Amino acid sequence: MIAFSVFFFPSTMVLDPLGAAGTVPIILSLILFMLWFASALLGLHNPLPLRHPGRLAIGSLIFVTLLSYAALNAGLTGGSTATTRATADRWLLVLLASFAIVVVAAETIRSTDDALRYVRAILNGALFCSLVAVAQFTIQVNPMEWIGMAMPGFVDNGGATVYQLRGAMVRVAGSTFTPIELAVVCSMLLPLSIWRLIYDRRGRKWVHAVGTALLIFGIAITISRSGVLGIVVALATFFPFLPRAARVWAAVAAPVALVGLFMTVPGLMSTLGNALNPPPNDLSLTTRMNNYPRVVAMLEERPWLGLGPGNYLPENALHILDNQYLQSAVTIGLVGLAGTVMYLAFPAITTLHAARTAQAPALRTLAGAVTAGCAVATVGSLTFDSLSFPVFTLTYPALVGLGGAVWLMARRDAGAPRPDAPPAGEPIPGGL
Repeated sequence: MIAFSVFFFPSTMVLDPLGAAGTVPIILSLILFMLWFASALLGLHNPLPLRHPGRLAIGSLIFVTLLSYAALNAGLTGGSTATTRATADRWLLVLLASFAIVVVAAETIRSTDDALRYVRAILNGALFCSLVAVAQFTIQVNPMEWIGMAMPGFVDNGGATVYQLRGAMVRVAGSTFTPIELAVVCSMLLPLSIWRLIYDRRGRKWVHAVGTALLIFGIAITISRSGVLGIVVALATFFPFLPRAARVWAAVAAPVALVGLFMTVPGLMSTLGNALNPPPNDLSLTTRMNNYPRVVAMLEERPWLGLGPGNYLPENALHILDNQYLQSAVTIGLVGLAGTVMYLAFPAITTLHAARTAQAPALRTLAGAVTAGCAVATVGSLTFDSLSFPVFTLTYPALVGLGGAVWLMARRDAGAPRPDAPPAGEPIPGGL
């Protein structure tokens, strides 16, 4: 339910007292965290033996964030006001929600069948998001407005940019915040969609194929350099782990899909070409380059723990840091930057190891798909401040948690000693 809700409920609709952390998927994830914590506290399950890289990754980011949070509230970093403390509180709530998704997914997914059920929920949400993007692009109608109007008690927190003009085309955001977020998230999930297309025996193959095609279409209509980079990283990382027959089909289908996109979307070729070969005075590129001197100046002032979690709030849109690593360095300092790198890079490395050691073909391909998705997130975070965007922020821990489960399954598959876990048929309280 949480995996689907990330895409279904508008991220702009929040419970007013919680502010930006009051979206439906964050609230559900926080409830999940409380259930998981209570079940561990009451001895209903023991999470400690289930050690996996995902828990270490998110735990590292939470630890360094708490250091910056404590410094902010103690007045050690400066700028400690009611507003900045509230912003830091909301950021911690988002991290707790992410933690819940990571640990519960890793602890409850025990087999590739479990993983299929989990992936179906994520991809059903992504399918909904892609269909919304198609409606926005083709008939300029935004169905997310209808869902928002049907949410009593929630208020519009603003911030979304559904339509953006680029060249001769209007790019769209689907149910995400901006087109760049849509492009990166679709690139992250494309390998999982291909894995499902190969191994999911439930439902019709053509329906799964349409879902995969819609993810590619969603990337294309964003006219995003980040989307092009994301799909290249995803396919280059995932391709070696595909079964041999699937590699042949992919090699044939890729150019056909590319030609089909250019033929069916008027203006796509010229607009995308201009985006990939921008003039020297391109505003998006010059703005990014101009950010570095300002970041260096802010780091010299507060190098270790930064301004405080979530507390880079530029008044000028040109000062937005379109780079999550720079954003983390400014808000939670160099210590926090190390934690961010750990969170965004470590899961990709460990799931790559799992993909190389897994024996079962389905598990090996699944591990490759998760590796590719995490790699897209790692690289994509260089091109936009990813953890400021609500759909990415909760989709990525879904991949991290799945990566933790895959890592545990690969260890068992390779014959390594398995952690002292409950029997495979025994459910863990508080599961997804």
